[in-house]
Amino acid sequence: MTTRRLRAAAATLLILALSVPLLGAAPAAQGAQSSSQVPYTSGLTLPLPTGPYTVGSRALHLVDRHRTDPWVPTAGNRELMVSVSYPARGTSGSPAEYMTADEAQLLLEARGLGSVVPAATVAEVRTHAQEGVRPAPGRFPLVLLSPGFSMPRITLTAVANDLASRGYVVASVDHAYESVGTAFPGGRMLTCVACDQVNTPQEKAAVVRGRAKDLSFVINELTKGPKAGALSRAIDPSRIGIAGHSIGGASAAATMAADHRVRAGVDLDGDFYLNPAAAGLGLRPFMMLGAESTHSPDSENTDWSEAWKHLSGWKRWLTVTGAEHFSFTDLPYLAGQLGLSDPAAPLSGERSWYITRDYVAAFFDLHLRGIPQPILDGPVAAHPEVVLRQR
Repeated sequence: MTTRRLRAAAATLLILALSVPLLGAAPAAQGAQSSSQVPYTSGLTLPLPTGPYTVGSRALHLVDRHRTDPWVPTAGNRELMVSVSYPARGTSGSPAEYMTADEAQLLLEARGLGSVVPAATVAEVRTHAQEGVRPAPGRFPLVLLSPGFSMPRITLTAVANDLASRGYVVASVDHAYESVGTAFPGGRMLTCVACDQVNTPQEKAAVVRGRAKDLSFVINELTKGPKAGALSRAIDPSRIGIAGHSIGGASAAATMAADHRVRAGVDLDGDFYLNPAAAGLGLRPFMMLGAESTHSPDSENTDWSEAWKHLSGWKRWLTVTGAEHFSFTDLPYLAGQLGLSDPAAPLSGERSWYITRDYVAAFFDLHLRGIPQPILDGPVAAHPEVVLRQR
């Protein structure tokens, strides 16, 4: 998908998801907690995690002092903001925020909604993670998440928290100057400088290669860096996986090719951009899960068929009928609980979430834990929208 189409699709979905509270009280989501239990005011909430663990959350500011930022060289070293979701002990923490009010305001202004939608509508989305709680005893697999181009890491919060509740440490990464707005320490707000510099396939490939370096650096910092602290002791460095949405999915494959510590990867509706596509993974498992309309074997303008040829290990190519590009993120779920739908995506936000949750968790449970997952071997009644294209 081109940068222009990505921005247009994001704007459409955000308008649906964010403007409705102005029309009146939002209807309660099915199964949502009562308002007396919700510490926020917007009425929007992310899906409840399904695993047995309480979810902890911690934000890390990481600086790679061996690299200069590729988009703003005068800024100096490459910086990343990372939200780490993890299995926690106890429930004495404070609720983790979805995004800051300043980030929300900048996002709204970028969409032409700054004077229409209160920033609190976005900033006060309820998450189900807690800050200030200790990791649970034990060592858990690590999964890294990389968002779509121009999208902040918060768009993958639901899948991050669900995986953490199932017993994974999950690092969601904001790549500096590649989102519409991300808060960094010192009161700095870094905006999407890269959005004005990336248009050609070669420039998109540069994004992918840069993110692969970012993600390997995050692995270094989480497994042996001083900032991770107790989190590093909760990670099993022999079980590392990676997933990403859109260009983040391409970055997942590129990271695997460059870093053999990563054992398994998932691409959520993203083209690969590098040539040859998805090369260098060896026998390590990889799954492609995308919208049927754009990532079927007969779809035009996608490199998935080429990537498929270069995947030599366990592999799956799955498409979702009725999905669109953002169906694999939080945004359709937030819109759906308000009774809205995106005209480009007949599949509801709730169904999109269940599919993303179940297939991503099944993939990592199989390949990082060795737990058999029949859902990955063929059609299942619970998800009739999912078509197994190749295996």
